[in-house]
Amino acid sequence: MVSMVRMGEYNLLKVSKVKDMGVFMDDGAEGILMPKRFVPANTRIGDQINVFLYHDGEGRPIATTQKPFGVLGDIVKLRAVDVTPQGAFLDWGLMKDLFIPKSGMISFMRPMGEYLVKIVMDEQTGRVAATEKLERYLSNDLLTVIENEEVDILVYRQTEIGYEVIINNKHKGILHANEIFRPIEIGDRFRGFIKNVLHENKLDVIAGKQGYQRVEDEAEKILRLLGENDGYLPYHDKSSPEEIYEFFKISKKTFKMTTGNLYKQHKILFTKTGIQLVEKP
Repeated sequence: MVSMVRMGEYNLLKVSKVKDMGVFMDDGAEGILMPKRFVPANTRIGDQINVFLYHDGEGRPIATTQKPFGVLGDIVKLRAVDVTPQGAFLDWGLMKDLFIPKSGMISFMRPMGEYLVKIVMDEQTGRVAATEKLERYLSNDLLTVIENEEVDILVYRQTEIGYEVIINNKHKGILHANEIFRPIEIGDRFRGFIKNVLHENKLDVIAGKQGYQRVEDEAEKILRLLGENDGYLPYHDKSSPEEIYEFFKISKKTFKMTTGNLYKQHKILFTKTGIQLVEKP
């Protein structure tokens, strides 16, 4: 078995042989085949290529330039393409589907259904596989995040107070309902930040960026939209939160904070019916 490469991950490897069937990537042993259909044009011996490694149906390592929807250790939402008594096959963006054994399933999977899974190395087969049993991989006992840190957020499941989320593929946290300003679904992934670290390492998160940088990002959006609408938009502090979110995709609180900042910078004017772009002299 290969030792100097990481299966289920990207590896920067050198081309060691060029054959009719494809090229072989140097793994320190016999080489790993990259089938011809995946080989970049004009590839030569000695070229270095960033390839993803997985096993084919017979357990042989294969290299590809295709990009999967997730790599080893990732938690992703994948669609089932086939279900058998032994398990199910999930579309993860490669020619060979990702297998989830029945022992790793919680849901009653159906073809075309979408499921949240973690990409793991199956201990029995030594191949990359999937599992729905996420809890064993999540822990808040030893936190690797701090308050105000920007993090990756994955929506895990709905609760009475909002949504339980997975943070950086490691920890669990809560995104409270009063902090949600757009429709979200299980499996959605976005950037956010740690709002609070509470008793027993419980985490509260917020979607978006923290503080002034978030205002700057939204300010650019509002200025762009003004420019695309002849310098005027019929939205103001009396507009409903739903109207503001439908057009700007931001909360009313963020809208008021951002427009207030733009007004102070003399970039917009408030009118009785909306906001007006300040014309440059």
